[in-house]
Amino acid sequence: MLAKDGYSTFEVRLRAVRAVRRGTPVGTVAAAFGTDRTTIFRWVSRYRSEGKAGLHRKGGSGRPRKLAEVDGRLLWQIVLRPASDFGFETALWTVGRVHQTVAEQFNGQISRDTIWRRLREAELTWQKPTRRYFEVDEAARQKWLRTEVRRIRATVRKYRAILYFQDEASLSLTAVLGKTWAPRGRTPVVTVTGKRGAVAVQSAIRRSGYLLFRLHAGRIASGQVIDFLRQMLRHHEHRHLVVVMDQAPPHVSHKTRDFIASQPRLHVFNLPKYSPDWNPDEKVWNHLKNHEMKAHGARTKAELRQLAGRKLGQMSRNPRLLRGLFFRCCVADLFG
Repeated sequence: MLAKDGYSTFEVRLRAVRAVRRGTPVGTVAAAFGTDRTTIFRWVSRYRSEGKAGLHRKGGSGRPRKLAEVDGRLLWQIVLRPASDFGFETALWTVGRVHQTVAEQFNGQISRDTIWRRLREAELTWQKPTRRYFEVDEAARQKWLRTEVRRIRATVRKYRAILYFQDEASLSLTAVLGKTWAPRGRTPVVTVTGKRGAVAVQSAIRRSGYLLFRLHAGRIASGQVIDFLRQMLRHHEHRHLVVVMDQAPPHVSHKTRDFIASQPRLHVFNLPKYSPDWNPDEKVWNHLKNHEMKAHGARTKAELRQLAGRKLGQMSRNPRLLRGLFFRCCVADLFG
C-alpha cells in the first residue's frame, strides 16, 4: 500500500507491475496498493518502454541543489549499514543520526530538513523493522522457497482450492499506546488498566481480502486449532482449502496432524521455523494491535474480548484494507 501522503516507493511500483503482468486485474491491483487504475496503467507503460528504470522517480526542476554530493547513492551506502558501525549505540537509523553522520563529512553544511527530503527522494522510508530471530535457518528458508512454494501453488491449481494463511495472537489488556501530538515538554497521559490479562485469537486471510477469525477464552492448544480448521471447512462446504501456518506446537502436534490427515478437502503446509515475516496473517495482528486497538480502554478480559471481536469484524468487512495487509508481506507476490 502507499503511504498516507500518497508516496510510492520503487519496490511498491515494481510489485504492482509484476502483479499485473501475472494476470491480476488492474482494478484489483489498484485497490490492493491503495492507488487508482490510471496510476497502475502509467507504471505498466513505463515498465514496458524503459524496464525497471522507468519505475524510478523522475527528478524535478528548480534551483541548483545544495551539496549535490548528498544523493541517493550516498544515503543508501549509509543506511544499509547498521548505525552502530558509525559509533551509535544501536543499529537503527533516525533522521537525526543520518544528519549527524552526513554533517560530519560535509562540515555541518546541510540541514536536518534537507536530509529528510533527500531520504524521501532516495526512496528510503521510515519503517518499523521486522524481527529476524537468531535461531533462523536461512538455508531451510531458501529450500522452502524453492520447493514448498511450488507444491502449494500446484495443490491450489490441482484442487482449485482456496489459499489461506493462518496465525494466532494474544491481545493484552496492556494496550499499545503509540504516539500523539502534544506541547513540547508536556508528555500526554493515557489512562489504562493495571490489571493483567489477555485474549487469544486465531485468524486466516486470503489474498482477495477475506478474513476468518475466532476468539478464545483460554490459550490456544491443538483442540482450538482443530476447531478453527473445522470452522474454515464448514465455511467453504464444497471447496478444498490450502492452509499455510507456522510450526507452533499446536499446529504440528500428533492430534492436529491426525485431524488434517482425516480431512480430504484440507491441505496444510508449514512455514519454515522462525519465519513470521513470511506469513501475511501477521500483518493482520500488527494492524489490529498498533492501529485498531491502540490505546484501547478495555478494563477487563470481557471488555477486551468484545472490543477485539468488534474491531476484527470491522476489518473483515474491509477487503481493500485486508488486500493491502496481505500484499505487505514480502512473499505475498509468490502466491499471486
